[in-house]
This record gives sequence, C-alpha cells and structure tokens, in this order.
Amino acid sequence: MNWLDKLERKFGRFAIPNLTVFLLAGYVIGFGVVWLMPDMIGYLTLEPALILKGQVWRIISWVLIPPTTNLISLAFLVLLYYSLGTALERTWGSFRYNVYIFSGLFFTVLAEFGLYAFFYFRYGVEVPLSMIGMVSTNYITMSIFLAFAAIYPDMEVLLYFILPIKMKWMALVYVVMAAYYFIRGGLMTRVAIGASLLNFVIFFLSGRKKRFRPGEQARRAKYRRQSAPHMKYSNGAKHRCAVCGRTELDDPCLEFRFCSKCNGNYEYCQDHLFTHEHVK
Repeated sequence: MNWLDKLERKFGRFAIPNLTVFLLAGYVIGFGVVWLMPDMIGYLTLEPALILKGQVWRIISWVLIPPTTNLISLAFLVLLYYSLGTALERTWGSFRYNVYIFSGLFFTVLAEFGLYAFFYFRYGVEVPLSMIGMVSTNYITMSIFLAFAAIYPDMEVLLYFILPIKMKWMALVYVVMAAYYFIRGGLMTRVAIGASLLNFVIFFLSGRKKRFRPGEQARRAKYRRQSAPHMKYSNGAKHRCAVCGRTELDDPCLEFRFCSKCNGNYEYCQDHLFTHEHVK
C-alpha cells in the first residue's frame, strides 16, 4: 500500500462527503460579504502577522474570499466546479478528494507563513498585505479543473454553454494562464500558484505505480462501484476469501484480491490467492 491507502484505512471515516458543496457555499457567502459588508472582508484575509497576534480564525476564513466578484462569473464558476468536483470525488472517493483539496489549502497557508518568515528574518519587518496581495482559493479551484482534465482528457464540455471543447484543451489554456500570471504577477501570486498546485504535482507527477495513474484510478473506482452490491457480507464486511471464508473483520492485516482466471467475482486472501483451484 502507498501512503494514501494507509491514511485512508486509519482516517477514512473522517472524510467530509460532498466537500465541493461546502467550498462553493463558502464562495457564495464571501461574495455576499464583499457586496453587503465590504469592510468585513479585511477580517477574513490570510495574514500571518495578525494570526500570530491572536486572530487565528484567519487560517480558515480566507477560504471564503471568492475568486471573482462578478455575479455572472461566480454563477458560471459554481455550476462548473460543482459538476467537476463531485465527479472527481466519485472517481477518487471522498477521502482522497479531501486530501487533495485540504493539501492545496495547507500548502497555501504554509507558503504564506514561509513568505512572512522570510521577510521578517531577512529584513526585520512584518510584510503587509498590501505588499504581497490578497490570497483566495482561485488556484485551488484550478487544481480541481486540472485533476479532472488529467482523468477525463477527451470529455467535451460546453464552454459558456455554447462551444463544445475537450477538457485537455481547456486545461492547456489554464496552464498557459497560470504561467502568464506566475511570470507577470507579484511575489504572492507566484507563491500562491506554486503552493496551491503542489497538490496536483504530488498526486499525478510523483506517483511511480501504474495503478495510481489518473486513468487507472478512474477504472478502479468504476469497478468498485459496479462490484460494491456483490461485496456485502455479514457484520458489514466488504471482503471475504472464497476458500477460507475469512474477512477483514477477522484480521485487519489480511490482503484480498480477485482472481482474473476464475469465472465470476471470486475474491481470495493472500494465503489462498496463488494456491486455490480456479473456478471454470
């Protein structure tokens, strides 16, 4: 198992289902704050200097700052990312999707504190927000788009509900835009782009095993959905050896695999995977 498998076994039950809904609802709330109480937005920003002085809510509240303040653009963004985020969660499962989103948020906060520490220890000053710019989750949503495009590159969507275009071409445009903003933007823009997209790099470019590639992940998720109704046993067990009858409830360390040479959905523990008689 890789590190995600181990984490999911221990903490999978704490995953937040439909995380995309909460993220987009935060955008709507933040949009309302911008228009109805614009002075309030100053209390939501991610500013390490103020967080260290006791305003700890800013570690979370910055997520409410919407990527856009245009109502039409926000409506389009909500509709698009609701469909992409929920599809991505169904493909990966709630836990992996949670790790993907929260790691992007964590890396952004970590980068902001790192930038603050650099200025403080290098120049002996607290870097103000006006100098580095306000942080939003714009590039977090971009990472959702890139992840979906990596898994379903040939899927077509209607751009602005009119023009059909494949996801891989839209992803290419996103990458070019990110590169442009990285080159032309300020220091915080560069840090935000790099930090929030680091989760994409970790999930897709650092994997060595074929079964964790995007296409393979989608295939495995589809297989789990199809086989789930046939994999429910007594006491809530999801795996059972066809030879000895043991389940993961009998021994949490047991590994279960399906046999490709058997006719039917026959699952075996590691003790009988290579020693059983094939069902023909």
